[in-house]
Order: sequence, then structure tokens, then C-alpha cells
Amino acid sequence: MSFVVTKPGLQVTLQAAPRHGLRHMGVPASGPADPLSMALANRLVGNPPDACSLEIPFGMFSFAAQADAKIAMTGAPVTVRINGEAKPMHQTLSVRAGDAIELGSAEAGARVYLAVAGGFTGTTFLGSESTYLPAAFGGYEGRALKSGDVLAVSASDVDPGNLETPEHMRQVFSHGFALRCVPGPDESLIAGWDKKQDFVASRRADRTGIEVTGSWPRLQKTALRPSAPIFPGGLQLTPSGAAFILLQDAQTTGGYPHVLQVTHADHHLLGQIRPGDRIQFLKRTPEEAADDLREKVAFFRCWIPDLRL
Repeated sequence: MSFVVTKPGLQVTLQAAPRHGLRHMGVPASGPADPLSMALANRLVGNPPDACSLEIPFGMFSFAAQADAKIAMTGAPVTVRINGEAKPMHQTLSVRAGDAIELGSAEAGARVYLAVAGGFTGTTFLGSESTYLPAAFGGYEGRALKSGDVLAVSASDVDPGNLETPEHMRQVFSHGFALRCVPGPDESLIAGWDKKQDFVASRRADRTGIEVTGSWPRLQKTALRPSAPIFPGGLQLTPSGAAFILLQDAQTTGGYPHVLQVTHADHHLLGQIRPGDRIQFLKRTPEEAADDLREKVAFFRCWIPDLRL
């Protein structure tokens, strides 16, 4: 079973389970920028939550089925058409050999996730099929998809039936994001940050991070730190007066001050921020952050029993 890419879109990649436990080797975890949306798509086709799927930034992607299959799309809302006929997101869809599937552009949110029953087959590197573009490994030859690429699919003996994501579990997309965060080790450099918030995502954004402009203070050279471990969700302040929120493909160490840390419960939201979106940071204690994560996972586990965020 396979699909042929007919319109490659922008930096479409295969993503799957992150490379857990490898950061000590200097290898980013990688994996989906929005793991919740990918898990929801996989649920609709009977896959494990982290089965290899397509991550499609901003939509505008099309491909053709070469065999019968079950597919599903979640994440940033786009128009979906199969042979020109509009189809819904968040629902199990049946395609037949020769069908043309086309995704329109996303007006809000940044990434669409497309899952197929059985999961796409990518190149496994260090235990994951996720694509890491900066080093060109994993996924489909370590690169973004191009027109004419043939995407293989693993066989599946699971019939998911015809499923639909419960309405109350679908993310509502807008151009504003409220992100819960705990203080980073260098939070003292931005005292009072929570009083005036005029933060906006700039056009400097990819899977390594998102530049956030606004009323950040200018750093003195003495504020720079020796290189230290850094993780996705970390917010680093730069001498330019901007800050970067790190995403899945970010470096594993850095010397810019680590001023805030987006809580694990809201990491999936980072994958849906697009240029121009406004961002508000909500202060949490570490104990509150742990409670937030437990509550969010429990909320979704009635639908995705083996979900991990």
C-alpha cells in the first residue's frame, strides 16, 4: 500500500515517536510539533498515538492513493477534498486506489496531521522514524517531501470503523495563545514580565523554535551564561531584545538566559503558533504545572487510552 505526493506543500515531513533518552548524545528528541493533534489523527485510523504520520505546515498538500486505505486529518483546520468532494476533518475517511486527496490552506493554526491505518513507513534512526531536517536523518530520506515521492504504508489488521473525534476534544484555533509557564533559572532578568504582555510570534519560526517579540529587556553581556542543557518549551532571551521558544528540533544545550519554561501540558500548542499570533504567558508553580499535565492527560485518555504528552 502506498501514496504518491502530487503537491508537496511547505516542508512536509514524516513524524513519529520522539527519540526519548538520547539528549545526552546531543540529539534532539524531534517528533511531532503538536503531539496531541497527531495522536487524535492516529486514533481515528486505529493506530498507536505516536505512529508515523505526516506533519503538514499550513496545508496546501495533495497526494494520490495507490490502494484502498483509511485516513484521517486533524490539527489546523483546512478544506479537505477527495476527488473534488469536500470531506470533514476529525473523521475516519475511506479512500480507494486512484483517489486524489487535496488539502487547502490553513487560516489559523500552523500544522495539519494526516494519519493512515497502519502508519507510514519511514527510515528509523536512533529508534524513531521522525524526520530531523537540520541533520537530514529519519523520515523520508531525512528530508521534506517532494512531488513524485512514494510513501509506503505498513499493513494493518485493525479496522477502525468510522470514527469521529468528540467535539469537546477538538482544539479551537484562533490567532491568540495562552501558554502556561514556570520560571526558568534566569527569570530574574525579566522581573515584572507578567504585568505587561505585548508578545507576538514573528516570521522567524520553524521546528527549532519561534521568535517572540515584545517588551523584553535588553541583555548586558554579563547576562550570557555558560552553555547548559535546554529543552523544548524553554524560552531563551537573546541580546537582540527578542526571545525564542524552543520546539522539538531545537538544540540540546545553549548559553542564552533561560527565563521561562512552557509547561509540558501546553507543549502541543507551540506547534500551532503561526507568525503574527499573539502570545500570553500564564505563571504557574511547578506543582500547579504537574497538576495541569495530569488533568489534561486524564481528560483525553477516555478517548486515547495510551496517550502521552
